[in-house]
Amino acid sequence: MALKLIPATSFPSLTSSSNYKLPSQSQRNRRSSSRVSMASTLRPATTKEIENLKKPYSPPQEVHVQVTHSMPPQKMEIFKSLEGWAEDNLLVHLKPVEKCWQPMDYLPEPESEGFYEQVKELRERCKELPDDYFVVLVGDMITEEALPTYQTMLNTLDGVRDETGASLTSWAVWTRAWTAEENRHGDLLNKYLYLSGRVDMRQIEKTIQYLIGSGMDPKTENNPYLGFIYTSFQERATFISHGNTARHAKQHGDMKLAQICGIIASDEKRHETAYTKIVEKLFEVDPDDTVMALADMMKKKISMPAHLMYDGRDDNLFEHFSSVAQRLEVYTAKDYADILEFLVGRWNIEKLTGLSGEGRRAQDFVCGLPPRIRRLEERAQGRAKPTSNVPFSWIFGREIKA
Repeated sequence: MALKLIPATSFPSLTSSSNYKLPSQSQRNRRSSSRVSMASTLRPATTKEIENLKKPYSPPQEVHVQVTHSMPPQKMEIFKSLEGWAEDNLLVHLKPVEKCWQPMDYLPEPESEGFYEQVKELRERCKELPDDYFVVLVGDMITEEALPTYQTMLNTLDGVRDETGASLTSWAVWTRAWTAEENRHGDLLNKYLYLSGRVDMRQIEKTIQYLIGSGMDPKTENNPYLGFIYTSFQERATFISHGNTARHAKQHGDMKLAQICGIIASDEKRHETAYTKIVEKLFEVDPDDTVMALADMMKKKISMPAHLMYDGRDDNLFEHFSSVAQRLEVYTAKDYADILEFLVGRWNIEKLTGLSGEGRRAQDFVCGLPPRIRRLEERAQGRAKPTSNVPFSWIFGREIKA
């Protein structure tokens, strides 16, 4: 799944200027995130770091009120009734393992006599890539490597979770196989970055450990309506991000890396198709609650899976990473609005009929949201502060504009 960058712009006025009101259950979902300062384990350590090292382990955490099990129990029957549909319409978007690409298809072959020469060629190509590109590529890779968190999140969803760890329900089979396909993404990018010699792998490994330890609460409330809307949005965001890193790699002359990012983007597109089909089916069988769920998620804003990213040094690492991605146009606030607009069209939100009064208000809110986000982004750009140089531990502390 991955990326997953938050738009550099926040949209605090989306709820205040709208006539649409969320149901009382969702009104309890106001959240804020904070980052707990961590100590560095690198030497030499400062006095503050030494003191922090004496404290119990405490990764950055979600500190908002976490709502659980918001879906009414009777709705569970909908997902049980869709088991056969999922087998016929969801599992077809998985590829047999023997037909899948594997990371070694795109990496130097260690058993080959030409291994060292292949590594040398890889490192020569990477010399042409600028530091800011590596920051974005590393951020994407770290997000992919937090895959255990995403499988855990899917297995919190009522009615579709893998109850045993080896359940044969279509929903459980999908989750495990999706995870297996996604696992190749982080493996491939991790190995490529390691061989490049351009990044500090120990700092990257620390960041991955912190991120997995922090978990995430995307505000989906164990509710598969909310959960599958979230994954639909995220898979498209990842498709866009990896596609843009492929474009940049090509521009800088690393055609192999462009191929790698492109093949990952292709996977994300296929997964996006699967998740959007689930939500499309929910609109078919339960349009009222589904459109209200969509409005709910957009009210709360789609939080990106790596928003608790931390490397032991920079308390604002995710914001700095996001700023670089915004500047390079790898993932931007405009993309955020474009994804919502795409999904509104994909699910034919404007054409929904037979909705309740609350459903119609949710429909109007969602359909009018993309242009509002763009207007807010334009205003924010006009007030944007000058960029400053920020050191990134991932690239040995070198400074780039963020």
